[in-house]
Amino acid sequence: MFRAVSILIFSSFFWAGTAQADEPGSADRPLTMMFVPSGEAQVILKGGEEIARRLTAVTGLHFKASIATSYAAVVEAMGAGKVDIGWLTPFAYVLAKERYGVELLLIVQRFGSPFYRGQIVTRTDSGIRTLEDLKGKRFAFVDPASTSGHLYIKTLLKSRGLSPENHLGKTVFAGSHNAVVLSVLKGEVDAGATYDDARAELVKSFPDIFEKIRVIAHTKDIPNDTVSVRKQLPAEIRERIKEGLIHLTKIREGSKVLKRTYGVSGFLDFDGLYDPVREAGRLLNIDPTRVEGK
Repeated sequence: MFRAVSILIFSSFFWAGTAQADEPGSADRPLTMMFVPSGEAQVILKGGEEIARRLTAVTGLHFKASIATSYAAVVEAMGAGKVDIGWLTPFAYVLAKERYGVELLLIVQRFGSPFYRGQIVTRTDSGIRTLEDLKGKRFAFVDPASTSGHLYIKTLLKSRGLSPENHLGKTVFAGSHNAVVLSVLKGEVDAGATYDDARAELVKSFPDIFEKIRVIAHTKDIPNDTVSVRKQLPAEIRERIKEGLIHLTKIREGSKVLKRTYGVSGFLDFDGLYDPVREAGRLLNIDPTRVEGK
């Protein structure tokens, strides 16, 4: 009973401040919220639309959800003022902040942690067991702006004295973590980079995936994804979005959709966690203003 009453109080508090016509968050000007295509696009889009509906219910603001064609597309859309809220991977967040001054709203928690790792996967029968064995092999990254599926993997190779450009054979960008795992499973590439452990996303379709695909290396810890906003968004609206998202993690159905969409178990509020990502970019001599997506 207390829980139901508290939800009603929370909702009515935000509804009291419903946006007026033609203001950001009104029915005429819904807040645009874009997700990166890190997993199955339709699953993310469906989840994003449900998150939008639930945020409207608890904040009184209106939202419109969409999924980008690439990680960099979210960054550029925020810079152009076409997207108000971006669910950004760590390096995409760093790029967006460096280029367009986007503001960090919340950091995603998964399994109670604000960190995760990248991994390198290969087929069990590939004969590849070490980073050295990747010499001349076909390799799939996720996206140029993917942290675990590109940036940190190259940093891992460099830390072992291996030049990514010279050590690996043909490289491709598969577009998502699921696509990388599938490319390895089908033998289209010899190995690939994903987050830890992307295999679990495909186990329903491929029950033996953990037997057929093995992990040969992990990266250092990486700060999790962010929910970020364009810098011009009014502070009062930012706060309502933040409180609304935090509230969703505290109610059963809200928590379920966050977990189903992006594996979110909670949110934190720090920017300094992303200093290791910036350092990784500097190590690879990457200019944040020049990174392009495909």
